[in-house]
Parts: sequence; C-alpha cells; structure tokens
Amino acid sequence: MSQEVLTTETNRRQLQQIIAGLSDGVILLERDQSILWANEAALAMHGVSRIGELGHNATEYAQRFNLRYRNNHTLSPENYPISRVARCEAFNDVLIEVNAADDPERVWVHSVRSMILTDREGQPESLVLIMSDVTDWANAEQRFEKTFNANPAPAVICRISDLRYIKVNPGFLEMTGYTREQVIGTSAYEIDIYEQAEKRDLAIQRLRDVETIPQMQAELRLPDGSSKQVIVAGQPLLLNDEDCMLFSFVDMELRHKAEVALRQSEERFAKAFRLTPVPILICTADEQRVLDVNQAFLDTLTFDSDDVLGKTVTQIGFIDDNGARTRLLAALENNGRVDRVDVRVRTKDADLLECALSADTVNIHDVPCYLLVLMDITERKRTELELVAAIEEVMKDASWFSRTLIEKLANVKKVNSPQLPSVSFTDLTARERDVLGLICEGLADKEIAARLKLAPNTVRNHVATVYSKLDVHSRSEAIVWARERGLFSGEWRGQR
Repeated sequence: MSQEVLTTETNRRQLQQIIAGLSDGVILLERDQSILWANEAALAMHGVSRIGELGHNATEYAQRFNLRYRNNHTLSPENYPISRVARCEAFNDVLIEVNAADDPERVWVHSVRSMILTDREGQPESLVLIMSDVTDWANAEQRFEKTFNANPAPAVICRISDLRYIKVNPGFLEMTGYTREQVIGTSAYEIDIYEQAEKRDLAIQRLRDVETIPQMQAELRLPDGSSKQVIVAGQPLLLNDEDCMLFSFVDMELRHKAEVALRQSEERFAKAFRLTPVPILICTADEQRVLDVNQAFLDTLTFDSDDVLGKTVTQIGFIDDNGARTRLLAALENNGRVDRVDVRVRTKDADLLECALSADTVNIHDVPCYLLVLMDITERKRTELELVAAIEEVMKDASWFSRTLIEKLANVKKVNSPQLPSVSFTDLTARERDVLGLICEGLADKEIAARLKLAPNTVRNHVATVYSKLDVHSRSEAIVWARERGLFSGEWRGQR
C-alpha cells in the first residue's frame, strides 16, 4: 500500500473517530455517490441501526427514503442532499422532511448542510453530509403556524434585526386589503403600523428594547391610500432563534361606526325629548327614580327641575290617585308598557289635570328605564262629562228613549284605549251583579227594587256599592263599564 493511500485511510479513521460521538448526524460519501460511513446519530435520524440500511449509494438511498420540502413539495432523487453533495455542491441549512418508504407515518425533519474536504492539491477527497434532527422544533413551529393563521385577530410578526415582516395572518390581510406578497419582507418603515399612534415614541422604544408594547390607538395606512383606526399591541417572541415582535390588532372601524350611530341616535332622541310639547318623564325601572323630564313636563305640571330630578315617582306624587299609580307601575313591571291609560295628574299648584298616560321600557346606558308620556285631555273630559250629564238628564223623564241610542251616547265618555287592570266582575257579590244587570237593562231604582223584591233604600245602597267598586259615578258609566267587558249583552238585543 502506497504512503498516499495509507495517509488517506489514516485521515479517514481519525475523522470517523472525531465525528462518531457528535450529536449531529454525519454521512461520508465517495465521489461515485457510494455511502462510505455514517455515525450513530445519522442512523438514528433515519430509524435504522446499520449503515447498509441507508443503502449502498445515493440511488438506493432514494429508493428507501422519501424526501420533501416543508411546503410539501416532493424532491426528485437528483435533488436529494446526498446526490447534491456527491456532485460537490455546497449548501447550508436545507430543511427536509424525511420518511422511510415502507413506513410513511414516521417522519423526521432534518436541517442539512454539506462539507467538501479537499486534498493538498485542492481536489475533493471526502464528501460530508451533516444533519441535525429538528423534528421537535418543526412540529412546534407547525403548531404555532396553524394557531397564528387560525387566529381571527389580525396579526403580523416583525423580525427585530432588520425590522421586516416575516409572517402575516389572513385576519390582517382581510382587515387591510394587503396581499401576502405586499407584506412579507416589507420594512416596518414602509408599512408603519404606529403611524399617528397616540404613544408612538413609547412604541418605538419598546420595539428597540424588545419589550411588550401596550395597547394603543393608531392609524394604519391601507394600500389604496386610505387609513383605518386600529388598536395595536406588541408582544416579543423568539422565532427561529431570532428576536421578533408579534403585533396584534383590533379593527376600530365597526366600533367607530357603532359609536357614531349611537351618538347620532342619542342626539335625535335628546332633541325630540327636549322640543316635544308633550310632557315626558324618564325614570329607572327598579326604583322609579326620575332621571330626566322635558320642559313641557315642568311647564304643564308647574314643577321646577329640582322638584323632580333624583326623586321617585311616588315621592313627587303627581299621579293623584295612589291606587292608580300602584296599578300603573305594576302593569309596567308585568308588561313592560301601557298605552293611553286615563289618570288624574296633580300639578305643583294642586290643580288637577285629566291625562292619558302611555309608557314604555327603554334602556339608557344599559339601565332599564320607563319613559312616561302624558297627554292633557282635561278639556275633552270636561266636554264628555257635560254631554253625559245632559244624557242622564234626558233619561230621567224619557223611559221611551232608545236603549241602543243611550248606550251609544254614553260611550262618548269612553276613551278608546286599554285601561289599567282594575276590579273584575267576580269581585261583585251576587246581589250586586243582579243590580248591575238591571241597571244595564235601563231600570230605575224603584223598578229594580220591585224586580228583586227589595226595599228601595237597600237598592240604593247596592247601587252606591257597585259605583264605588267599579270606580264609576253614574248609571251611564256603569253601563259603559259592563259593555266594555261584554256583560249582559244578550239583554240588550232587540231593544230600541
């Protein structure tokens, strides 16, 4: 054996001894692409225990192992790292997914580089393939990538060393209208996410120091030249052993539009509330504590604002009848609204007004409230009462008067609106129901006494009790009360 060959063999044995214990995988090849030697780490990274299981050369290696890039593009055998190093190509940190052809479920990720060892004349002497097992890192990166892309919040990642964006998720692209190509590799100076930021200097300093950047409002310029109001925050992270900053965003556009619409709605409501000539009061639903009244309320009821604001409806006492007020508030609590209920309202000057009251539930700053609207119907009531009095005067001496016509005339008193819950027919005693029925037939007290075989005074007492329970003041009102509830209707049929 020549001295040159001996020296070469000695050098290879020494090289093998040096690299045998390395954690990196190492494969030595001949110029003819045959696999000369591999250390234990390289065998383990391929799931084999003997060098022969790698294949005797690059061709057999390609038959036993499938290789693809991280983007799932399959490598052709001539582009396998083992083939490239056999062609004396120099390359660094190529990421390759490797799996055995007979076991496709088992996958490794290798970071591969080549090394060409030359002799004294500079000719290639040993071809070396060096690989690191980065499977765990790649799996973690893949999980991060999936999470990052699936995150509905717009986000980009900027590399600190050169301030260039290296990742962008679909949320950011959708929010801004940028394409991925317009963002990736672009400098943070070109797409300045802190333009017009309220604390721009703080954001820049925190970015330089690789520290958390607190949430702040900023103006993000869009590719069409317009801009968008956003809230942006930065969070440092280490990606591929490089310091990076993860920027996440909240689109303020929808919130801004909602705020503008709410403000405009509140302005319209405030104007209508202040300018309407109808008295209006707003109180909380739980305590009925007055939050606001309009000028028409103060003018009509002769109150000052200090007399009503902050006080409860009960404390103010503008609804004259305590029972009516209790029924009104109970109806509001149960139904959320009432419509045109007749109430008697007392002004600060102790004058009494007949009003039709409507109320509804509204939310003001997320607090349930009642909106009460009063309509002064005092004059209409007075006219109706005068007409009813005239009707009753006619009825005293006109037993021949058409009962259908009497009913129609009496109904003038009725306000065509739902009333608050009050006494029901079943609250009357049996005798009081009989008396009410005969009143509806148009009988006078003496006729009722004769029909029921009672003393006239007893009948008058029953009539007074019926009036009191029904909260009416005359025979016509009692007839209207009964007719509203469909009582004794059969007894009116055919009468003229």
